[in-house]
Amino acid sequence: MGSASVVVQPGPEAGTVRTLDGVVQRPPVGWILVPPGDPALTRRLKAATTTWLVQERRGRKLFSRGLWAPGEVVAEIRAALSSERATPSYARKRVVEQERRARQQEEYVGTFEASVRAYLSFAPCYQEVAERLARAVTAHSTPVGSGTVARTRRIPVAQRAEAAVLAWLRHQTTAYDHMPIARVKGRRRQVRRELAQAARQLLAEYRAGRAVDSSTCPLQQALARLE
Repeated sequence: MGSASVVVQPGPEAGTVRTLDGVVQRPPVGWILVPPGDPALTRRLKAATTTWLVQERRGRKLFSRGLWAPGEVVAEIRAALSSERATPSYARKRVVEQERRARQQEEYVGTFEASVRAYLSFAPCYQEVAERLARAVTAHSTPVGSGTVARTRRIPVAQRAEAAVLAWLRHQTTAYDHMPIARVKGRRRQVRRELAQAARQLLAEYRAGRAVDSSTCPLQQALARLE
């Protein structure tokens, strides 16, 4: 399989991998599987030795299932990292980094919520509903590691806001999560498009300031359940 970092897929049984061209192999003797979750360890292993990066695609998402690498190298790098992480300077660096990330997160949450409110653009008589919806969508979508569209950087924040609102409405105001959908290619995407169109029509009522019965409106019912 060559040298350096090679991408593979999980094999048919424990302790095996499948190459991208479909060949099932076992890692060399002495190799161990390092679980994901320690980016520093992963980076150093990739830089120091040959590794097999195990990735698995689920739908549109790609998940890391760990990194195979020589056990001796893993032990050496883990020991070096452990020593570094035990120093006062590393602790100070961690505090500074955590504070920086917290500031970035706070700023992004504010930016995202403002983008959601801009997308909603409800009539003045429904501003209170818009504020509640913006807070609800933001609280659901922006936590680090949530995996929602709000966390992607592939599209502008305005598009993320629109997608997050439509996703929130799909899950909170429809039976989508329990809807039997035929396992036919494109069917789930079609259902989502249909639900998105219905959501846009609902939002249009609020933008136009038309009379909405709060007791039967799925949006206001969903917001009420959160209170």
